[in-house]
Formats: sequence, structure tokens, C-alpha cells
Amino acid sequence: MSDKIKIGLTFTESRWDNYPVWIKGNGENIELVELHWEKHDLEEVWDLVEDCDGIVLTGGVDMHPRFYENERLEFPNGDGKFNEERDEFEMHVFETALNFHLPVLAICRGLQLVNVSLGGDLTQDLEESGKKNHRRMNDVDDEHSISISENSLLKEVVGNNSGYINGAHHQAIGKLSDELIATATSPDGVIEAVEWTDKTDEPWLLCVQWHPERMKDRETNPTSKNIRNKFLEAVKASSKK
Repeated sequence: MSDKIKIGLTFTESRWDNYPVWIKGNGENIELVELHWEKHDLEEVWDLVEDCDGIVLTGGVDMHPRFYENERLEFPNGDGKFNEERDEFEMHVFETALNFHLPVLAICRGLQLVNVSLGGDLTQDLEESGKKNHRRMNDVDDEHSISISENSLLKEVVGNNSGYINGAHHQAIGKLSDELIATATSPDGVIEAVEWTDKTDEPWLLCVQWHPERMKDRETNPTSKNIRNKFLEAVKASSKK
């Protein structure tokens, strides 16, 4: 039996190259499966995901507001561009991953997509709502501290009650899904990480608003290094069941 694991990685047009490098690392026996809305139709998702051992939902363009029942299409710091085909494709990927009980790591847009898929909604612009800027400016990510909840998966992963992370988003979780609990927040109260409220009989799930795959200190910072390592541990454990 091969020890190789397959990770399904949703394609993004935003700094895609960082994800494969971060996930594979050096010498890992990992095969990446690109999950691309333009290369695969919805009918192919079931077979694609079934062939994977874990799923990473990547960052990227704002979700179309219709998916969280909001008719407002223009808001500050939004470019008015959406990709409904990608939204539908990746929501189906997430739902299928749950069907197969696969570990899921959701990053930035991925966190927002998970929340919307499970009945939550989004704050359409953080600065408009009175929060500080969390956006990438002059090609440099925002950076700030986070507080991490006790007795959470994230605390177990990171090994600390705090962390220092990057940010590149103008939207965030608004109404949190009843199925999720916030386990990290920024100093201005923005939800920075979520996981299952009740983990009983649920697959491993960690959703973070930051970008661990491109942090400057990703090889040493536990909010990047540990997340990758613990996700891969969960994938390997799940693939042996």
C-alpha cells in the first residue's frame, strides 16, 4: 500500500503558486489534485473529491452576495467582480468533502465560503463597518496579533493563546453559522478562525482568515508551520481508516 496522500487544492487566480509549495514542503510524499471550476464540471466533483485524502479551500475573489441572501453588489473596496461558477463549484467541493469525512483546511475566502455554506453570512467591508484595515496594501499583507480560544482545535494546533498573522481581506464573517464557533479574533474583534461547534462525528476542520501559505516566517511561525503539519497529520490519519 502506498504512503502517498492526495490533497485536493481549489484553484485560485490570486497568488496560486504559494499553495502547492507550502503544502508539499520538502520531500513530502504528497500528490496535489487541482480542483478547478473551469476544468471540471459539478458532476465530476464527487469522483474528484472521493479520490482525495484531504481538501484545501484557497483564497481569492469575493463570494457573490446572493449566496448569503444579500442583494447589495457594490460596496467599498470591492471591485464588483464575482465568480459565481467558482462559488458553486467550491461549495460543492466542501459539501462533498463532508460526505466523505475528509479533513478540510480553509484559508481566507475558504473560511468565508465554509461559513456561507453552513448558513452564515459576511460583513461586506470591514472598514465600512468600523473595523481597521485588514487589506493588502502596496503589495504587502497586513499584519496583526490574534487571541486564540482555550480548549479549541486551533489552540491545540498552535500551542499558544496568541499568535501573529498576516491579512489580505476586506470582508469577514458577519453572522456566524450555528455549526461553527469562533476560535480566534483580531484586536478589533474580527473573527480570524473558526471550527466545528460540536466536533462529535465531524471530520477535521480548521478555517483561518489569514494566509499561512505566504507568511514571511512560515517556516517557523506556528500559525503557519503547525497548521500545515497538523492538517497533514489529520489527512494521513484519515486516509488509513
